[in-house]
Amino acid sequence: MRRKRQSAWSRDLVRETRLTVADLVLTTVITDSESAEGPVPSLPGVARLGLDALVAQAREAASLGIPAIALFPHIDPSKKDGSASEALNADGLVPNAIRRLKAEVPEIGVIVDVALDPFTDHGHDGLMQGDVIDNDSTLDILARGAVILAEAGADIVAPSDMMDGRIGIVRDALDEAGHPDVMILSYAAKYASAFYGPYRDAIGTASALRGDKRTYQMDPANTEEALHEVAMDLNEGADMVMVKPGLPYLDICHRIKTEFGVPTFAFQVSGEYAMIQSAGENGWADSDRLLLETLTAFRRAGCDAVLTYGAIRAAKLLKS
Repeated sequence: MRRKRQSAWSRDLVRETRLTVADLVLTTVITDSESAEGPVPSLPGVARLGLDALVAQAREAASLGIPAIALFPHIDPSKKDGSASEALNADGLVPNAIRRLKAEVPEIGVIVDVALDPFTDHGHDGLMQGDVIDNDSTLDILARGAVILAEAGADIVAPSDMMDGRIGIVRDALDEAGHPDVMILSYAAKYASAFYGPYRDAIGTASALRGDKRTYQMDPANTEEALHEVAMDLNEGADMVMVKPGLPYLDICHRIKTEFGVPTFAFQVSGEYAMIQSAGENGWADSDRLLLETLTAFRRAGCDAVLTYGAIRAAKLLKS
């Protein structure tokens, strides 16, 4: 077996799994507050960006061949309320960001979340009745919000809320509003994970969150439930499905790809990326190699694409 490993060219010749720039989606955090722009302390190497900086970052990503960018908003806390009204503001941060990207960097695809947690004063993904997440009343605002994002120019809307039935409601709303070509990337298997901590700091929901999200996000111990979630979402009209978090759930990625054979994405979430960055900054490991190794692991498990904060960095490493 060692004979094939003796040189770089022979290792390359027999390599089974290939990671390319085309497999990467850049995840980025945007903000409507100048005072909030800048590095996120709990997420090394990641900063909240204003719209000018977002356009510059998207141009760099596109020049490297990264096919798409996924946006996550940090909004002024004064705009948050219990009904997530800012999610329906057609002149809000996310719709304006989409319009800027489509006008100035049209060659890159734009993916936007459909969820309420960046806009609620309680930090949950759905509307609340007392201490309970109200599934059905949430569906209407998700559908209306998805249409607003599509009208701004989003190429893919990504419901990440884990409300039951939301894919079908969103698909119907998009079709009825004249957006049949807008794709749906469903966060079909989204687990109630401890790996989301730095992201919640980045979008400003960590301090606001009341309780936890285990009544609607999945139990990390479950596999068969993930397959059921995927089957439901595909039946309702999802074009692609996503597993979140990524690295601790490679078995789920593999099962989904094997069972359904559909475009399967994974999200290398904030906690995963923060660990890679911290290991490098503290001299515990080579963070460049960690990044490429983990991204390759997603591809080996069957993922068609990976959402990562390290997309630009990985693209440069791959090109070099």
